Amino acid sequence: MAGSFANLITHVVFSTKHRENLIPESFEADLYAYLAGVIRGERGVPIAMGGTANHVHLLAVFSPAISVSEMAKRIKGNSSRWINAERRLPGHFAWQGGYGAFSVSESAKDRVVQYIRNQKEHHRRQTFEEEFIGLLEKHHVPWDEKYIWA
Repeated sequence: MAGSFANLITHVVFSTKHRENLIPESFEADLYAYLAGVIRGERGVPIAMGGTANHVHLLAVFSPAISVSEMAKRIKGNSSRWINAERRLPGHFAWQGGYGAFSVSESAKDRVVQYIRNQKEHHRRQTFEEEFIGLLEKHHVPWDEKYIWA
């Protein structure tokens, strides 16, 4: 085959440092626009973003030339530098180390988009910690309580 062809849809989840409530609702639109810009700048396609005051979910197609790990590093690093340099939020802002990443089939994409967009409603019934562990289990990702929130 002469070319490379991929449609790798990825659901990425990451939290604020210590899962503190650092993202006010009034800032979410600006934050998501910035995150989308970082993804586009790396030749990716942002599909959906959502979250609450202490974490973000994003669904995107990343360029196959960049690993998911590198994309998460660039998204989190660029956005935290922007937030702090522009003094967009009071105090120092930081993301928690690490992230969760889950592959999404084209046939499940619309369901995941709705899930991400309904984060506020979803978290009236479940904490972020419960949600994240549930995602790890649903996607059969091995995890250890000693390392998950460190």
